[in-house]
Amino acid sequence: MTHESRPPFPPFSRETAAQKVRMAEDGWNSRDPERVALAYTPDSRWRNRSEFPVGREQIRAFLAAKWQREREYRLIKELWAHDNDRIAVRFAYEWQDADGQWYRSYGNENWAFDEQGLMRERHASINDLPIEESQRLFRWPQGRRPDDHPGLSELGL
Repeated sequence: MTHESRPPFPPFSRETAAQKVRMAEDGWNSRDPERVALAYTPDSRWRNRSEFPVGREQIRAFLAAKWQREREYRLIKELWAHDNDRIAVRFAYEWQDADGQWYRSYGNENWAFDEQGLMRERHASINDLPIEESQRLFRWPQGRRPDDHPGLSELGL
């Protein structure tokens, strides 16, 4: 059996916590449920709005359904705080529904990691704001946010 790990490992410094946040952002922007699920422990517990997936299989299914529903998904995460094996982030993402309505979703997440750097808990609070296409701020091609694209603080979000 392969021993899974995902550096950097706790305890987190400001630098390694920020690295972990960017790695999570990059993963989610890939919109690949298989890839993203590997960042979580096999028994990871989530709270995401009113859904409570437990374990990688439920996480994969949750993410696959999410990215079917939330088209043209683009996400920015920003480190809020860290301590030992925990990281708090704030985030915003933009997406379009099946009817063509654009949204910017804002939220906060609290994460807890195991000693191998896999996330064992994720608690997310999210609010959706309908926006016009002309109000979109996240316009890079699908995939990783370019390094020169402003973060949330720089955008005033």
